[in-house]
Amino acid sequence: MTTTTANQPSVLDALAEVLKQRRHASAEDSYVASLHHKGLNKILEKIGEEATETLLAAKDAEHGGAPERKALIAETADLWFHSLVMLSHLELDHQCVLDELARRFGISGHDEKASRTQ
Repeated sequence: MTTTTANQPSVLDALAEVLKQRRHASAEDSYVASLHHKGLNKILEKIGEEATETLLAAKDAEHGGAPERKALIAETADLWFHSLVMLSHLELDHQCVLDELARRFGISGHDEKASRTQ
């Protein structure tokens, strides 16, 4: 488990634990459980919705002020959250994504992309 200062779990680790706990909860008691009960397609639909909202918020934030930037942060958080729900649904840990990002660190984006197409 990744930790922050004073041995507190990272936000991602803490959230992953909550998602794991709520995965099999009652759909009436938990939004996360309701998504899991509806299945992967519903989760993917939410990711698509949040991605679109994030794109629109980014366009507004480009020339906007603090409120538009705050909205972009909120929409990005929603996108990340639903992506974490997807990973949880597929029984994948967010650490795998962080490990992949770490693997790519220091590698040219052009080189990394070219290595995936070979």
